[in-house]
Amino acid sequence: MKPAPFVYHRPRTLDEAVALLASEPDAKVMAGGQSLVPLLSMRLAGPATIVDVSAVAGLATLVVDDGGVRVGAMVRHADLLADPDARRVQPLLGAALAHVAHPTIRNRGTTVGSIVHADAAAEMPVVLAVLEGSVDVVGPHGGRTIAAADLVVGPLESSLAPDEIATSAWFPALAPGAGVGFAEIARRRGDYAVVGVAALVEAGGRARVGYLSVGDVPTVVDVTGVDPADAGEAALAHLEPGGDVHASAAYRAQLVRVLTARVLREAEAHRQTRQGAA
Repeated sequence: MKPAPFVYHRPRTLDEAVALLASEPDAKVMAGGQSLVPLLSMRLAGPATIVDVSAVAGLATLVVDDGGVRVGAMVRHADLLADPDARRVQPLLGAALAHVAHPTIRNRGTTVGSIVHADAAAEMPVVLAVLEGSVDVVGPHGGRTIAAADLVVGPLESSLAPDEIATSAWFPALAPGAGVGFAEIARRRGDYAVVGVAALVEAGGRARVGYLSVGDVPTVVDVTGVDPADAGEAALAHLEPGGDVHASAAYRAQLVRVLTARVLREAEAHRQTRQGAA
């Protein structure tokens, strides 16, 4: 199937992109296109106008310092995954990005685009939520920062206004004495995860676990003080695993139990390793 007809714009500046988006009542932003183009091709989305921001200056910037990692809207998954400083400052990025689709998709797809696409089966929205990061957006009335906890408001629905463009995502650095873990189960390498789990364990004992492909939205559960062996069961009180052609609800629930324990132990081992090396 081919996309429905649309008007295509490729602005060179952010101001031009914002103006185009604000002037068109039925417009959609495109960055890497790896999420949007399949929806267009299957006619699950049919915007009248596409605003392609791939040529906008300044959006392909990746800035890493001791405070964290700022990822510009046009930074590709592959570029972020390959950056040694980004992996060092926030190891959960590399751990999760290695599971994002296939190399061809990672070479074109953008991390920020994946985040604001708000797919509950995607890795990066969960990573941002577990780390309590944020997304910067710009619209005709100026810029604002959206905390990860406020970003996803429903299935494939973010809190960006229709006339706003996401310009970057911020991932805080991994604090001293903290550790992370990530695991997912997919039917084939590169397929959407049947269930994926990300964990952050901090020096003070706080533990947060994020889930993808379990519910309609990426979900983070605080399991501080819960034994890793019991944490999956505790998390299920806040989750609603669903069944589909890929897995039954019962199987997803069992994966939650198994993977939660696994990533919490991985995160604790990572924490202790970093603490010992300090």
